[in-house]
Amino acid sequence: MDQPSVPSSRGHILVVDDDALFRESLNTNLVDAGFSTVAVPDGNSAVDHLATGLEADIVLLDWKMPGMTGIEVLQRLRLGKIETPVIFLTVLGDQIYEEVGLSGGAVDFIDKSRSFSILLRRIDLILAGYKTKLLAQNATESPDVTKFEKLMLRYDSRRAIWNQVNVGLTLTEFNIVAYLTEHADRDVSYREIYDIVHGEGFVAGDGDGGYRTNVRAFIKRIRQKFRDIDPEFSAIRNYPSFGYRWEDGRED
Repeated sequence: MDQPSVPSSRGHILVVDDDALFRESLNTNLVDAGFSTVAVPDGNSAVDHLATGLEADIVLLDWKMPGMTGIEVLQRLRLGKIETPVIFLTVLGDQIYEEVGLSGGAVDFIDKSRSFSILLRRIDLILAGYKTKLLAQNATESPDVTKFEKLMLRYDSRRAIWNQVNVGLTLTEFNIVAYLTEHADRDVSYREIYDIVHGEGFVAGDGDGGYRTNVRAFIKRIRQKFRDIDPEFSAIRNYPSFGYRWEDGRED
């Protein structure tokens, strides 16, 4: 593990990359930008760091590393109920890697060739989005429990229960499902769902519509978790070129 930097109020970032030169350069840029950092050279060190209770606001994660790959690190974190936002920072630019990473629970996927200013902007937007959501959750006056036929949402613990079984959603996934059910009377656009994940104004992918790939990956993962419990689950309906709608009925 590289020497940790001095704590910063702007945010604390865990950098995970086996390329020592790239890791050092990125770490230096982050510190110069006002972040505190810890940099580690492999996946096992990253998992151990977070599993022992040491926190990070964001993890910048390389994909192709010896030993434990980046996607395996992400899987280990999510299995351990560690929901720290993960950004893949990698040279693997093919769309298939992006889809797998986002489906696995990453919040963004950025090519290493992009400038540091782009990465910095995305970090700031993600951190701002998460802080805004937490403040909104703390200020919400909605009931702790809401029911939609087979679905029960527990806002106090951020759990979704389907047919009396915990679905095991991450915080971001819960927020997406909650938003869909709260607006079950209308179609919810890709852009609205994307803003739940990243915060308003964030842009990723190719062109103005690039965020759709990101949203589809999240919805695919959410659907699969429900279908692991109920193979007939079909409450989240897609409206091509627009977005999604929750079509289960709400209990009075």
